[in-house]
Amino acid sequence: MTHNLSVYQRRRSPTRSELAQIPWLDLLTQAERARIEPHVVVSDPLPGDHVCRMGRPVTFWFGVIDGLLKMSTDSASGRTITYTGVPPGGWFGEGTAIKREPYRYNIMALRRSVVAGVPIDDFHWLLDNSIGFNRFVMNQLNERLAQFIEAREIDRSNNPDVRVARNLAALFNPTLFPGVGEVLRITQQELAYLVGLSRQRVNVALNTLEQQGAIRIEYGGMRVLQLPTLRAYGTTS
Repeated sequence: MTHNLSVYQRRRSPTRSELAQIPWLDLLTQAERARIEPHVVVSDPLPGDHVCRMGRPVTFWFGVIDGLLKMSTDSASGRTITYTGVPPGGWFGEGTAIKREPYRYNIMALRRSVVAGVPIDDFHWLLDNSIGFNRFVMNQLNERLAQFIEAREIDRSNNPDVRVARNLAALFNPTLFPGVGEVLRITQQELAYLVGLSRQRVNVALNTLEQQGAIRIEYGGMRVLQLPTLRAYGTTS
């Protein structure tokens, strides 16, 4: 029955464990946290469910508790352009939320996920009242700017190994995605969706990166062994 309900209709109150995985809550004062926590909601999108759609008004600021989301747009020609994946710990859309403008991208679940949301008015209340929250958002915007500049550089590369390495590095960003740690739960097919390559070609690239000691392929995911190597991959070759 829940399959027929939207992500918004399936919203619920977060558990204590889910609240503990929201990184910016610890930056609030006790009074600020007491004011905001009751307004936080979570939902459980299934693969293919949209959390945000292009052109829709912003109603929440979102973050990933568990799972994996994809940020993309659809061009006039019908081509899907993928910007980034959003793994656990990642919060996104603060620029859209600050300006209260319609979404310019789609956010879709690649696997069953848990997504938290803060109502837009509460997001602005935090901006108006919390120094700790402002610092978090400022760091987010700064890191995201660097991420998208990097994404433009990746798009210009015709080397599949470089595309896979740099996209993996972006998903291990400890500031944007503190919930990932050293192991990213992602399948080769999910990574292929994010990178824009076939699963077979992604498999070849991952094996190359593993042979070079940058990552280790584990059951259900990847362990990063040399993050600087992934970030700089292809710059000296």
